[in-house]
Amino acid sequence: MTGLTVLITLTYPLAIWFGHGHIQPRWLAGLLVLAAATRLPALKVGAAVRWSVAAILLLALVAIWANVLLPLKLYPVLVNGAMLATFGYSLICPPSVIERFARVREADLPPVVVAYTRRVTQVWCMFFLLNGSIALGTALWASEAVWSLYTGVVSYVLMGLLFGGEYLVRLRFKRLHHV
Repeated sequence: MTGLTVLITLTYPLAIWFGHGHIQPRWLAGLLVLAAATRLPALKVGAAVRWSVAAILLLALVAIWANVLLPLKLYPVLVNGAMLATFGYSLICPPSVIERFARVREADLPPVVVAYTRRVTQVWCMFFLLNGSIALGTALWASEAVWSLYTGVVSYVLMGLLFGGEYLVRLRFKRLHHV
């Protein structure tokens, strides 16, 4: 993902919250079109990117056509679903996503490390499943403020805690397994 893609994804919930009531949803849908446009250079990467761009554009089109906010609030659900699909697929067709990251630093990983990276990938799958489910619940049944707070702040804090927690577990794992 490009820096602009990351910036849009991180600030999107807050932009929707601040724009709600002041800007019609069909105009806010421009943010989704921009999010899709930032992914265009990656279309050659694979089918997953093409499907995610198509899904983003579909959400934007529904928001424009119906001039409603709900499709715009489903974007974080889509992001979590795409991440879950990517990480989950890597468990079915190894190497896992986390193993690929680990091999950037060290090409030859012992079997115990490969097993550890697989477990970490599973943990991230659970995170994306739960986070996406909560994002869906807040999109459907909570106020825009609650949705924005969860998808724009709380979910990133939880992600940071998972990163930090995994880092501490990894340090202990390395010490115990001498890797």
